[in-house]
Amino acid sequence: MVPGLNPMLANATAFVSIVFSALFTLAGAEPAAIPGAHVNSPTVLLIGGLNGNDASAGIVAEEARKYGLRAQSKRPFRLLTIPHANPDGGKLVFPPTGTAYRDNAESHALWRSIAIQAPDLILIAGNDGFGMADALSHNPIAGVGRIPARRVAADPGLLQALPKKIPPSEAHREIERRLARSPRQLADELARYYGHTFPSPIYINAIALIGQVRLGNIAEAQRLVEPYVNGTKDSLARPTSLTLAGHLIFAELAARTSDPRYLPLVRRVADLGFTATGEMKESMPFHDEMSDSIFMATPILSRAGALTGERRYFDMAARHVAFMRKLVLRPDGLYRHSPLTEAAWGRGNAFPALGLALTLDVFPKTHPEYGRLLQDFQQHMAKLAEFQDSEGMWREVIDEPASYAEFSATAMIGTAMAMGVRNGWLDSRTYQPRVDKALRAVNRRVGADGVLMDVCESTNKQKSLDDYLHRAAILGQDPRGGAMALLFATEMAGLR
Repeated sequence: MVPGLNPMLANATAFVSIVFSALFTLAGAEPAAIPGAHVNSPTVLLIGGLNGNDASAGIVAEEARKYGLRAQSKRPFRLLTIPHANPDGGKLVFPPTGTAYRDNAESHALWRSIAIQAPDLILIAGNDGFGMADALSHNPIAGVGRIPARRVAADPGLLQALPKKIPPSEAHREIERRLARSPRQLADELARYYGHTFPSPIYINAIALIGQVRLGNIAEAQRLVEPYVNGTKDSLARPTSLTLAGHLIFAELAARTSDPRYLPLVRRVADLGFTATGEMKESMPFHDEMSDSIFMATPILSRAGALTGERRYFDMAARHVAFMRKLVLRPDGLYRHSPLTEAAWGRGNAFPALGLALTLDVFPKTHPEYGRLLQDFQQHMAKLAEFQDSEGMWREVIDEPASYAEFSATAMIGTAMAMGVRNGWLDSRTYQPRVDKALRAVNRRVGADGVLMDVCESTNKQKSLDDYLHRAAILGQDPRGGAMALLFATEMAGLR
């Protein structure tokens, strides 16, 4: 076990914390990475302890220590190390099989983290009984690219035998390509794969279409939603919280076009917050006691108010936020996903973050509840800022270091913070660097083929923290992650 970890996580999930919290941290007080002589120096990753806490772990840590003592001008490469790659000596499988991070958790965590770091050469000190070097050399790692790897004897001075010239790895070149993309270029790549269908009026499809609309593809979006506009299909045939937010695309098109047919669809959803005689209900329906509902129900109410000029919709938006605040806001400022557990699930906090940002975006400053909603947003952003990791990501459970860095929550929180900076709700000096880091982290995890890394699977309310920690981390094309990344990219590109 890793010292200091929550005792509840004494299983494969616990190891994920090593990889996602401190995989590239050297032993003792050494820095996470030892820079080379130049910014563009090649990167070498040195791995030890693949078979447990054996002699190779100490050799790797000592080699890193000695390399760090060299004058920087005498360092031909940047060095990353993993001295204790497999501290419990569990079975590893490369390339990893099964569902990340439920099956072969250590293997998946190592594989994906190495892909994101994208070194140019990997050295495995000691015995490589799991075929890791061969798998790294011959397989595109987590959809990023191949990296030359080889086993070396766990002997002192093992770094001295490295070649003078180390060419960029395939993975390195791909990560460089990704990071060179502007927000608009990222949006254009995402738009090739997301936002081309509207099979049902749920939020995932709506957000992707809003991204397409922001890119100028309004006519295509209108064509896709037309069956719901002309009455061929009923947008509330199967009403859920997901379909409430799915009507945001109709609000978007109503605001951008002169077509009056979109507004009745927006009203139809917003009016669910009122009785037959016009009184406000206690809350919007279908909230299922989940923090998601702040996003699912509140922005469509504020959009209805902005489109009609009727204050009652803003009143209901504020009432619904107040209802959910009492139900799921924790005393420390994070949101529990539901009253079933105190777990601060990643998207369970990203939904309130983005929901409040979208609500405030059109909420009148003269409304008596504007100040409270703004305060809610600012306090939540300040709390979330405490948990952004050094790369710019937020975790699948926000305050649990033993959970993985999660793609969709990062895109959503990044969008909310970016909107906060743009509208002057958040201090730009404090939050713009966080937004930029989040974009860079998201950019690393988006392939040219629309493949995304570590999107949490669809998640209803769970009964325990451990249940949240075991949610699958998707590596592949994913409509939910793609939609939220597209929204983030268009926000950062100034396309609104």
